[in-house]
Amino acid sequence: MLPPMDDESPLLRGPGHPLGHASLLAAEPLDRYSQDELTARIAALEAEIARVQAHADKAADHRRLAESIFSSRQHD
Repeated sequence: MLPPMDDESPLLRGPGHPLGHASLLAAEPLDRYSQDELTARIAALEAEIARVQAHADKAADHRRLAESIFSSRQHD
């Protein structure tokens, strides 16, 4: 059973595992991949990390802006 959602909880998607689809990648056996395939996989995962980090940064900026707007209204 998943924990209740709140603003700080990640939206978990996927096969019901606490890490969602990332858990499938973490559990996949890597011994069937060549060194070139592993290098390509690392590059793809690093690009995905950068994409997710950029989205997280944008969400954090949006939240800070919203908090500053609402906190300034409470002081008026």
